[in-house]
Amino acid sequence: MPSVLNDYLKKEQMLKQLQEELQQLESNSELKKELEFKERLYALMSEYGKAARDVCEILDPSSLNAPKKGAKGAAKGGRKKRLLKVYKNPHTGEVVETRGGNHKVIQEWKAEYGNEEVMSWVVDERG
Repeated sequence: MPSVLNDYLKKEQMLKQLQEELQQLESNSELKKELEFKERLYALMSEYGKAARDVCEILDPSSLNAPKKGAKGAAKGGRKKRLLKVYKNPHTGEVVETRGGNHKVIQEWKAEYGNEEVMSWVVDERG
């Protein structure tokens, strides 16, 4: 069980290290330029009553029409369709078409012949 004092000393050391890194960043001229740009941009947006969305629309009108992340799948009605796999058992000649791995016959074959061998029986994969 770690002691509270040990935890405190570790956090104190981490804080000291982060403060040193922050001081190094604050002396970085590139960061200073970016912070100045950000301040001026926000001041200009405030002066004209514009929001970040307005500025994005002005600079790149197509950016607001692009679909949001994650919206693509929902609009189509769920996730992407799995590939259709066609298995042919070389011992019996039986053919099974499935989009998932839980097909009853495929599971029976895997139990009897092993997963790797059954996977080698895939004769066709298509969307």
